[in-house]
Amino acid sequence: MAIFRIDEIREMDSSELKTQISEFQKELVQERGQIEVGGFSENPGRLGEMRKTIARMKTVLNERSS
Repeated sequence: MAIFRIDEIREMDSSELKTQISEFQKELVQERGQIEVGGFSENPGRLGEMRKTIARMKTVLNERSS
């Protein structure tokens, strides 16, 4: 799944943002679970990028609701 920039996030509508957030969160849980059982992540930097992207998406949603 692609990591989005803020301008791409702002172009999405609210329902699309909510679905993307849930997909990123599912992927993040899977990656963390794989690491917990003794595996390793192919791209460890991706975990941080997913967390930041989720935060950006939530920020845009909160801006729209205000």
